[in-house]
Amino acid sequence: MTCIATELPAYADSQAAKAAKKLCESMTKYQVAAGGLIPSYPAASDSDASFALKNVAFVYDNALASMAFLACGDVGAAKRIGDALVVAQNSDRFYKDGRLRNAYLAGEMSTPPKLPGWWNKSSNSWQEDEYQASTAVGNVAWAALALLQIYDVTNEERYLASARSLGLWISQFDTATGITGGFSGFEPNAQRIPWKSTEHNIDTAAVAKWLTKLDSNPQWPRLYCSSSVFVGSMYRDGKGYLIGTTPDDKPNSNAGVYLDAQLWPFLAFEADALPTRWSNIRAIIDSTNAIDGGFDFNDDRDGVWMEGTAQAALVFKIFDDGERAQTLLNTALVNKDASTGFILATDKPHISTKLTVGADGSGGDFNYYRWPHLGATAWTVLALTNFNPFTDQRGHHAVRDRKQCS
Repeated sequence: MTCIATELPAYADSQAAKAAKKLCESMTKYQVAAGGLIPSYPAASDSDASFALKNVAFVYDNALASMAFLACGDVGAAKRIGDALVVAQNSDRFYKDGRLRNAYLAGEMSTPPKLPGWWNKSSNSWQEDEYQASTAVGNVAWAALALLQIYDVTNEERYLASARSLGLWISQFDTATGITGGFSGFEPNAQRIPWKSTEHNIDTAAVAKWLTKLDSNPQWPRLYCSSSVFVGSMYRDGKGYLIGTTPDDKPNSNAGVYLDAQLWPFLAFEADALPTRWSNIRAIIDSTNAIDGGFDFNDDRDGVWMEGTAQAALVFKIFDDGERAQTLLNTALVNKDASTGFILATDKPHISTKLTVGADGSGGDFNYYRWPHLGATAWTVLALTNFNPFTDQRGHHAVRDRKQCS
């Protein structure tokens, strides 16, 4: 039997539900009738610095958008993204191993799926972005989470089968002491990423634990233990969670404080399974990342990162601080683009991340710009509707505890 949600979640108050619905309606304007993906930066054009992002649909952003649609009760819109991910996974132009790229061309999903790109006039050739053509484990895990969320609502087997396949693809990066980062580079010469990301391991732990609930494959408990224990190992008293390891597998202790690495453990894991309390992490991010009614991506505090500010709002709600959550959501909603209806990525012309575009440190600095952003919009919807992307929506954490890994 197929279960279809038809209304906004009952736990969303009317004002929050209305705000979420407007954001979801803005996102659906960029959907096609058939299965397809939404542009991550719908205002990107040929004429400005965003040309390399024109018509680019990042898998992570679209995974979030599909869950935002579920939170708004629009199962059809969520399935259109889910169906596109399934097609992309099964019909890549080169790879036959069930992976997803980091990004695809926005719009209707073709077979094989098209990658974004642009015409380079100086070389008189078509050019693609290396990161967009690569595959990061975290993005694959987010796609799997989105498909599991859709399966949780619809009971349609193709979404579970695709999530299983993605989980098995991730398993090749299991070192027993954490999950490495994926592949970087163009085919056929893509190289394995040697470092481990705290964020990627959080994502992987959630996928593995969820799949453990659904079938008896012994791969899932092993994958869960490796990734979840790694996350715990990245915590440092008074400093929070490290971003991960360096390419030589040493803890990256000098990178600074990254917001999502502090917040996501409290969305993905039950609090009593973590090596620290929320009060400790809250004190850290308030002293290192808080700025102007929101939070920055990192600890240089050069502007508000709307995506992370919405993430923080959801965590504050979980820990019963509705007043702080509302302040954060107000900051995000005030920074809404009038033309697209999307939340802007930041309140400043641009903010830094101290990261590079390429997984190997190449490609230049990765910055967020004051552009309408699908990821920020989707996270705002999730926070408005109390929708935890790491759990099923009956309130059960996908990740329980790590006792089985001792």
